[in-house]
Amino acid sequence: MTSAAPGDTDSARSPVVHLLRVSEYAAEAAGPEALAVLSAAERERAEAFVRPGDRDRYVVAHWALRRELGALLDTDPADVPFAQADCPVCGGPHGRPVVPGNPVHFSLSHAGDVVLLAFADAAVGVDVEGHPAVSSATETMTALHPREQEELAAVGRDALPAAFARCWTRKEAYLKATGAGLGEDPGRTYVSALDRPAQPAGWHLTDLAAPAGYAAACAVRRPAEQ
Repeated sequence: MTSAAPGDTDSARSPVVHLLRVSEYAAEAAGPEALAVLSAAERERAEAFVRPGDRDRYVVAHWALRRELGALLDTDPADVPFAQADCPVCGGPHGRPVVPGNPVHFSLSHAGDVVLLAFADAAVGVDVEGHPAVSSATETMTALHPREQEELAAVGRDALPAAFARCWTRKEAYLKATGAGLGEDPGRTYVSALDRPAQPAGWHLTDLAAPAGYAAACAVRRPAEQ
């Protein structure tokens, strides 16, 4: 497990971010000791995956999340409790996952062979995505903020997949951190598709180092102004 360093820092609370390659941990995570860490519902979901790669990615992500939270909370990873926060969009009990009482805030994301985990003392969100095909980027970018659409439209065809992934991971990280997810229109908040992310009010958004062919980002709530 390695740390995924932010691309830039400021005085905002710095989350601890870990990056794992699924291929390096799949065998260990498939062992009986690792599987025993998962809840019955998590094991059931893992067994429901048809493709072994999807199963490995899910198991590695949730095994690693429980292991890290167990260490932070000084408890058995299998006993880490999870709950759903209220959704900030509709108020329903399907917001971001939390440990009851929020003793530590966390976020999980995975794509392809990469898993990202983030832990902080404030609301946090991470996202990792593989670079999409040009056609997928062109189609999906119409859902983004008008300024982001303009920025991506100015990017050459060859550079579009990386630029789109950079923008989309910023967007997802922010929406995960707020708890809104895609219940909020992705075109509402500007995060930028340019080299440096925009900073939505009250949040610190940064790009993370990621393997070739991937983009990653992290959002964390800023401390309240004194």
